[in-house]
Amino acid sequence: MWDHATVAVMVKGLTMAIGGIFPALSIGKIVSKAMESIGRNPESAGKLFVPMLLGAAFAEAIAIYALVVVFTLN
Repeated sequence: MWDHATVAVMVKGLTMAIGGIFPALSIGKIVSKAMESIGRNPESAGKLFVPMLLGAAFAEAIAIYALVVVFTLN
């Protein structure tokens, strides 16, 4: 019914879609909560900036792992 190339392309597309959606949502939530916290307490901006960036970087690493998986699929 479907040949190997078609299935491989579909799997790669789904891997990138799922591997990109969830990190994007988590980065949005991380930044949203940090901005909400800074809005409530502006003096906390300096203390929140580095942990916010680290959280966003770790979430972005998940998307990069998905990209690596797509490149390793045949």
